[in-house]
Amino acid sequence: MRGAMAALCGIVLAAGAASAQQTLRIGAINPYSGPLALYGDEVARGYQLAVDEKNSRGGVLGRKVELVRGDAANPQQGIAAVDQLVTRDNVDVFIGTYISAVSNAASDAALRHNKLYWDTNAVAAELTERKLPNFIRVGPNASIFADTSVRAMVEMIAPGLNKQPKDLSVWIEHEDSIYGKSIADIQKKLLEGKGVKVLGQGAHNFRAADLTDVVLRTKRANPDVWLLTGYTPDGNLLLKTSREQGFKPPVILMVGTGDTPETLEALGPEFLEGVFVVSYPRPDISEQFGPGASAYLAAYRKAYNRDPIAPQSLTAYTGMRILLETIEAAGSTEVEKVRAAAAKMDKPLNSYPSGFGVKFDDKFQNTRAIFTVIQWQGGKQVTVFPPEARGSGGSLKNTPRKQ
Repeated sequence: MRGAMAALCGIVLAAGAASAQQTLRIGAINPYSGPLALYGDEVARGYQLAVDEKNSRGGVLGRKVELVRGDAANPQQGIAAVDQLVTRDNVDVFIGTYISAVSNAASDAALRHNKLYWDTNAVAAELTERKLPNFIRVGPNASIFADTSVRAMVEMIAPGLNKQPKDLSVWIEHEDSIYGKSIADIQKKLLEGKGVKVLGQGAHNFRAADLTDVVLRTKRANPDVWLLTGYTPDGNLLLKTSREQGFKPPVILMVGTGDTPETLEALGPEFLEGVFVVSYPRPDISEQFGPGASAYLAAYRKAYNRDPIAPQSLTAYTGMRILLETIEAAGSTEVEKVRAAAAKMDKPLNSYPSGFGVKFDDKFQNTRAIFTVIQWQGGKQVTVFPPEARGSGGSLKNTPRKQ
């Protein structure tokens, strides 16, 4: 009897192992609980749309693709999530991440398991500077965030204020993790190189409950442009506090946050009118700039019965598509083979719905990933920069802001 039971258990275990081998499992590391869960979920929605699309065409390497979530809102949770997804869920590769600090810790943990970590949404410059042998970033990094914000100021905002760059004054404010600091440091260098007056650079914690001192310090500096980098909780709090304190800079340019329904609900369309946000490309970009963006929007609406909550999902969708293409080209999920296939990829800008192309540098940073700039107009986010990304009827308005 015991022998028969043992044999039966062996058959069940073997069947389970065979089933796991037939499924390509991708561990998605993001915050799915806590204050940033809304955005971790949104990134995962983009992944899932790309997975569903690929599975409808037969999967990858003859295997169906399955997305397995790993909840991580801080670095410690990132490490634990990676360990659990490897040992319990037998994932083949990892993808992420909404929070740069989580990506930093989770990718290092994945290296200990010799698993690929494919990043789509974290932007801290340090992530690729480490040159981890398992890390590839297909999305844009902090320097592109910084470069886009500076280009928008010099090429669009300064003319909108009837000023030359040398006559423009800016206060830089950022949340104090590697994400915000890496962007702000580059912004300062680039702005000063363009002759723009940087009046100061402040830092704050995105979990702070009171940012009055930050706003009052900036109000005293009286900049033409208030340049803010952060997450949704601190971004919304800074805007609310500026309204309460009567701080009305001619231009507010936000980086990485400020372009979601959550911000609209918190501040209202009247206050947000004219505010700029440097962020991930949105589905309203022109089809010439992002071929397939409108089809992505239609697929999102069909799957989730609503418009996207945040633009990160389109970038996540693009990133997952490129990962699955790279695995197919590699014929494997092994780190070395995927990296070798990625190194050979060469697709021009405007090849994907987000406007991305693909070309990795020697640190495996995609050099053809981009950000765009939206402006709040009548309670809606309208892509206004670069000009070629503007959809039909898109134009610059309310600069300086009229309050």
